[in-house]
Amino acid sequence: MNLIYLSLGSNLGRRQQHIEEALKLIQNRIGGIEHVSRFYESEPWGFSSAYNFCNCCLALRTTIDPLPLMDRLLEIEHEMGRRRDGMGYSDRVIDIDMLFYGDMQMDHPRLKLPHPSMGDRRFVLAPLAEIAPQFIHPVVGISITQMLQACTDQSDVVPLTPE
Repeated sequence: MNLIYLSLGSNLGRRQQHIEEALKLIQNRIGGIEHVSRFYESEPWGFSSAYNFCNCCLALRTTIDPLPLMDRLLEIEHEMGRRRDGMGYSDRVIDIDMLFYGDMQMDHPRLKLPHPSMGDRRFVLAPLAEIAPQFIHPVVGISITQMLQACTDQSDVVPLTPE
């Protein structure tokens, strides 16, 4: 069983309910969820929008290899109404990113592991530090807590749910 970390986000409609639905689909189709962070609210990153995001991170265990796992995550996004137009960042019902697949490093046209820009995104690092503070990034060699402390992104990332 491989330990996987995912980041989920939604900024359209009933954001928290969209994430809860995605969590159920992941649990049923991919593997056992071990930890889920609190939900956080954050400003859009990489584009302008009137709608803030709800984000969380989760840890799960699965036997599914990385590329088929990515396919299943994309199927869940599509089923929930996510449409990718190839035009960059935009508002979305659901976004699911694979952050880590154990300590695997992969540079495939469809999937890069660890996620290459997670260290620049406070909305990813804050919830991830909640569930995996001592996890060591296999490329940069520091913990998630240290990555959060070093993150230059100053966006507001505020817990929506209590500890």
